[in-house]
Formats: sequence, C-alpha cells, structure tokens
Amino acid sequence: MSEYLVEVSHLKQYFPVRSGFKTIPLKAVDDVSFSIKPGETLGLVGESGCGKTTVSRTLLRLYKPTSGSVKFEGEEVTDQNIHALRKEMQMVFQDPYSSLNPRMTVEDIIGEPLDVHKLYKTKEERREKVLALMETVGLNAEHAMRYAHEFSGGQRQRIGIARALAVDPKFIVCDEPVSALDVSIQAQVVNMFEDLQAERGMAYLFIAHDLLVVQHISDRIAVMYLGHMMELAESDELMNNPIHPYTQSLLSAVPIPDPNTARKSKRIMLEGDVPSPLHMPSGCPFRTRCRYATEQCAQAMPELTDRGDGHQVACWNK
Repeated sequence: MSEYLVEVSHLKQYFPVRSGFKTIPLKAVDDVSFSIKPGETLGLVGESGCGKTTVSRTLLRLYKPTSGSVKFEGEEVTDQNIHALRKEMQMVFQDPYSSLNPRMTVEDIIGEPLDVHKLYKTKEERREKVLALMETVGLNAEHAMRYAHEFSGGQRQRIGIARALAVDPKFIVCDEPVSALDVSIQAQVVNMFEDLQAERGMAYLFIAHDLLVVQHISDRIAVMYLGHMMELAESDELMNNPIHPYTQSLLSAVPIPDPNTARKSKRIMLEGDVPSPLHMPSGCPFRTRCRYATEQCAQAMPELTDRGDGHQVACWNK
C-alpha cells in the first residue's frame, strides 16, 4: 500500500479548439504532479483560468485526461473502475446555485448517492440516513421536502456537502466551495469542513482564490500558473518564505489587517498580460511577466525541485 491516498503524475489535459481552418490544443493542465496523504488537506491556488478546476475535474475523471495518471490508494483510476471509486472520491462544486437539481427535493438530492450505490435496505433507513446527514451539516429535518431555490447560498452549499458525505468518502475535492458565499458564511462553511475532517478523517483537495482561507485550512499549498505547478510547500512555510516570483507577487496582494505593517509591505506589481493558453510562450509560462527571466527560461520549463523540507519550486533563477 502507498503512503499516499491520491497520487497525480504528469497529468495533462488539452482541449481541442478550432482556430480558422485548423485545430490547436488549449493546454489547460500541462504536466502537473502532486500527492495527498490520508486525512491531509492540500490547498490549490492561482488566478482565474490557471487550470485549478480542470485539475480537480480530471482527477475525478469528469474529464478524460490527455495523458498522465491518477492513482487512488495505489490503484490507477480508469474508465473501468471509476464508478466503484466514486464512492470513495466526491466533489463539492463551486456554484451552489447550479450544482443542485431544481426539480428535486433536498431529501432526494442528498439521497441520490445512496440510491446509486445501493446503500440502504428500506425507505425508512434511507430517510434516517438523509436526516442524519442534514443534521451533520446544520440543516433542519423540516427542510427535507423543500426545493433548492428556497434556500440561501450558504444553505445550498451545505446541501451539496451533505450529498458528498452521503457515501462516506475518503477524499473530497472542494472546488472553490466558499467563493460564492458572504464572508461570514464562508467562515462557517470552512469551519464545518475542518470539523468534518476531524470526525471522519477525510482528505481534501481545497481549491480557492483567498490565500488566507487556504492557509487556514490546508496542511500544504500548491501554486498554479497557466496549467503548470510553480511551487508546493507546507502551508506556513509557503506563506512566510515564498520562493517563486509568481508566489511572491500573489502573497504581496493579500490584504494585511494591521495598517502599520501594510504601509511597510511592498506590493509586487506584475507587468504585461497573462498569455493566452492557446499561444503559450516557450519554456516557463511566467517568463513574459517575470523580473528575473533569462534566456534559459525561454528554452525549457524548469522541473519542480526540492529546496529543503519538501519545499518544491519550479524556477531556474530562484
């Protein structure tokens, strides 16, 4: 048995896009590798369009990968075994408004995974399980016969979380689960994720824009840029000692609550625009905006190399 629950190796996800009379690949995810231990939370951050959601959906085989492999408990995830593995790997989607079926009651939405995997013998047992899951995520039993449109955003996200928990998974992909919610509700949902992990020992891949939320919930953090992994380290190590120029600029944009510290801190402004994923620069994709770029950066994409204590960086000059 592997010490890792999830192992992603050299994952690539290219989408064919028509451009004039020819088809060219849009490289949404390009050679990404990482692993997650049982009960661990890996945070995945990066700006919009960098491939975070594509990684998560490819990992769960909602998209068929162009190349690379995903292993779960040492077993490669394939089209043949994904149905059985769905019970162990679940997803909480970003938008609680579009990820719930408007024609189904809350009881049926949460109970659907139980139906698919045949996890009950009688209707009474099914209802008991659904009500127990609702209580776990902070919903009342009288909500069971209502429809999704009758709930607030935070309540809808709780319904989505209860649905993911229904099959008692070992691994949950949280795809920006709090980005559509108010700040006060975000804290409640993040705390609920932590409580559930402490109770059930699940592992998370937690995708978010807010670096402070990711630091709070994650054991390790990975930084992506244009489909590539740029840096991977322990949560506090990455926040206190960012090495990659892109990570440094991301962290410099995080608001600091103390005004005195905020005045002393220097915002690192990136020049130029994000390149199109259809026409990627050669070598390192960040080199067109990097103040340390050299000729070597244009020649080849650097590999993630360990700089000590598991702090991995993909940069020629840092």
